[in-house]
Amino acid sequence: MGFIVDRIWWSRLQAMIWKELLQLLRDPILLVFVMYAFSADIYNAASGVSFQLNNAALVLLDMDRSAASRELAGRFMPPEFHWSGAIQHATQGQKLLDDGKAMAVLDIPPGFGAALARGEGSAVQLQIDASNSVQGFLTSVDATQIVARFGLEQAAKRLGVGLGDTGSIDAPIINNQSRVWFNPNQNDAWFMGISELLNVITLFAMLLPAAAMVREKERGTIEQLLVSPLSPLQIMMPKIIAMVAVILGGTALGLFGILVPLFAIPIQGSLLLFFALTTLYTCTLAGIGILIATMTRNMAQAGMMVILILAPMMFLSGAWTPPEAMPTVMRWGMYVSPLYYYINASYGILMKGAGLAVLWPMMSGIFLIAVLVSSATIMRFKKQFG
Repeated sequence: MGFIVDRIWWSRLQAMIWKELLQLLRDPILLVFVMYAFSADIYNAASGVSFQLNNAALVLLDMDRSAASRELAGRFMPPEFHWSGAIQHATQGQKLLDDGKAMAVLDIPPGFGAALARGEGSAVQLQIDASNSVQGFLTSVDATQIVARFGLEQAAKRLGVGLGDTGSIDAPIINNQSRVWFNPNQNDAWFMGISELLNVITLFAMLLPAAAMVREKERGTIEQLLVSPLSPLQIMMPKIIAMVAVILGGTALGLFGILVPLFAIPIQGSLLLFFALTTLYTCTLAGIGILIATMTRNMAQAGMMVILILAPMMFLSGAWTPPEAMPTVMRWGMYVSPLYYYINASYGILMKGAGLAVLWPMMSGIFLIAVLVSSATIMRFKKQFG
């Protein structure tokens, strides 16, 4: 008897899962949105967003016109910088900065070359438009490195020694060698591509289950399901399972159809562990999506609620702002964001090759949030439809 009951229970669950998949296939707008997000959107993020300085417009105010000044100016080269011309007066440079037509103005004073020839120090001025703080910071860093290298070469000439291949003076000084791990070329496409994939998973893990449940409420079919022999669990689980399957398929598309073949992102860790982590994470957010659906009446309200939850979750994930740079209250808020654990664990698997022995605290955090969310969702569902 128990075997027959279990068989009926599983057959009903399979039928409901198939129903949810058919309903998604019959919604072409949502289906196209899913396909775009897991393909073109990830490609655009990986190929179009860079944290490196690129083609910063630079203007030269050379009041010295010596060989040394021309050599220094020649060090500011593409792709980081491009010259937008030369000016004769400082007021011209200020106007170009005010109008947004230049990113920086390099001001070389009179007597610059003569001072260097005498072995004396000399200063140059770089005025930077820092209204875009990130670009302004990168311009300052790159320009500082260029001027420092130029000054080091001038010092080496005065000392009568050469420069090594690493740019250091061939003399008994401290040689600082840096090693960049996991992304040695500092390829922005690797970080941005994976980050966008994780953000897309987060969005649809909440949106798709919420849309599936709200669709039932809008069409009035939720009442038909409630009077059927289905339990509340049999109504919720198919929506979660079906949408998790769709998201896992989209994850495979974004990973193996976009990131790996087009951007050569190396997969260092276990793909099985990554997809297991993604399944746990998606189920957790699917519970949040169902909870949202029980609180809203239509798809517009559900979409607004998803955005309301998604925005702080992304800001508290640590992907854009390091946790150490956040206020204390915000750092505590990170620990209630499942995306914080998911991003750390995903980068650990894909980029660093970390295993379960290292990642179990992150997976435990997601699991604990999943238990709390599931309990709240079931209680809310029974209260509203029970």
